[in-house]
Amino acid sequence: MIFEAARLSLINLFAPETRSVFWKVLGLTILVLIGLWFALREVFALYVWPYFAAFMPTVPDWAGWLTFIFAIAAGIGLALGLALVIAPITALIAGLFLDDVAEVVEKRDYPGDPEGAALPLGRAMWESVQFLGVVIVGNLIALFLLFIPGVNLVAFFLVNGYLLGREFFEFAAMRFRTPLEAKAFRQKHKASVFMAGLLIAAFLSIPFVNLLTPLFAAGLMVHLHKAISRRDPSFTLAQGGSANHLGR
Repeated sequence: MIFEAARLSLINLFAPETRSVFWKVLGLTILVLIGLWFALREVFALYVWPYFAAFMPTVPDWAGWLTFIFAIAAGIGLALGLALVIAPITALIAGLFLDDVAEVVEKRDYPGDPEGAALPLGRAMWESVQFLGVVIVGNLIALFLLFIPGVNLVAFFLVNGYLLGREFFEFAAMRFRTPLEAKAFRQKHKASVFMAGLLIAAFLSIPFVNLLTPLFAAGLMVHLHKAISRRDPSFTLAQGGSANHLGR
């Protein structure tokens, strides 16, 4: 079920019906990343380089190679910083284009099913802001864990697998359910949602390809929600837990 949803999402990436959304997602993601790259460079130039430059006069001539080593380390650091913000960027862009992706997928692959309803603009923006905040916090935790050998890579996949899986699935579910019902439905099927989230995290870890993460993740979760809904057509809110027990 999960791999079939992923396969269908990959096919949808390059389908003619999704071409306009494809270029919107790709273009906006690249523009945001370029802006962040220059922002990170400015932060480095203003707050990091002056300390190193003040230290350099005390370095002997024979140790000039340290400058070269530091330049390489700085470049790696900037690239790493950019890589860590891809997940929050994915969260932000997803909130803008999820309904566009979902509409295309539903019309193309599920023409006989009732169409989902797009979230009201205010609700969609609020969900996106919440999503963005949670992903930033989660990836800051993963950043600290990067310095623990053997834990860093696992932390990246677990944090992003859980967060991205949870939020993308709820976004897809809320086209057909109330927010409370969507959370309850995700809770009931949290194992499947988490496994699908790990696929999103794996997609996110592939350089350049990860620019299309919002498009892939949205399509994957639309297909997964459809598949789970057909396997569990009689779901009620009570089956997912009472409102008091539905934590984020």
